[in-house]
Amino acid sequence: MKIYKTTQGIIAEKDSKFFKINDLGWDELINQPELFAFLNNKINTSESAASLDESTILAPIVSQEIWASGVTYLRSKTARMEESKDAGGGDFYDRVYDAERPEIFFKATAARTVGHLQDIRIRKDSKWNVPEPELTLFVNNQNQIAGYTIGNDVSSRDIEGENPLYLPQAKSYDKSAAIGPCILVLENPISKDTDISVAIHRGEKVVFDGKTQLSQMKRELPELVEYLTRECSFPQGVFLMTGTGTVPPDDFTMISGDVVKISIDNIGTLINTVE
Repeated sequence: MKIYKTTQGIIAEKDSKFFKINDLGWDELINQPELFAFLNNKINTSESAASLDESTILAPIVSQEIWASGVTYLRSKTARMEESKDAGGGDFYDRVYDAERPEIFFKATAARTVGHLQDIRIRKDSKWNVPEPELTLFVNNQNQIAGYTIGNDVSSRDIEGENPLYLPQAKSYDKSAAIGPCILVLENPISKDTDISVAIHRGEKVVFDGKTQLSQMKRELPELVEYLTRECSFPQGVFLMTGTGTVPPDDFTMISGDVVKISIDNIGTLINTVE
């Protein structure tokens, strides 16, 4: 099942049919215990909706924060070692990849987050900017993985590469996080065979595309959640981007007007244009 936050209210999708959920707010709904079973029961008593207007979809976030994980795929480790080697920080990422403790960092508030068909931004003081397509978890207020969405962890590789201590500036700024278009709610954990792909369009041309699979992630999803929630509480839940396994080559940077399309099996496609 999928749930969408829209300008017309909350819409649930099951078996390609749509239903309105009118009596719950977003935060209350997504934090329901046993969300899959709850939605199944809720749909049985909900009003049908004729369809879903894609232009009404909002980012599936209200009171949550977004956090992110880094160096969870080999390709990400290699890219970040390359970008920071001149600053002497290359071995940091090699060590993190093999360490027991994962890299986890704060990414965005809801106010700095955009949704499907909304614009993302690249920093004006950066010359090397890339999207990072990531499976993103919704972790409820009981620290359980309750759903999955698509995330774009927009990053300034030159700023982070200059010094690893600049990571917050490279990662966290207005419209640097995109999530959506929905939250996928499953009865069982998401399959490791799930494909994650990205295509960047510049006019009529695809200037970069790539694909990875969740099975290529070194870390386990519950492991990332356990570290995130060890000393942080999230009364309304939290979103956790789980890292990227698809990184454009070093000579590529996004420019204004680029359209980024990130697709994940069974969730859909998140589309954003660079301002």
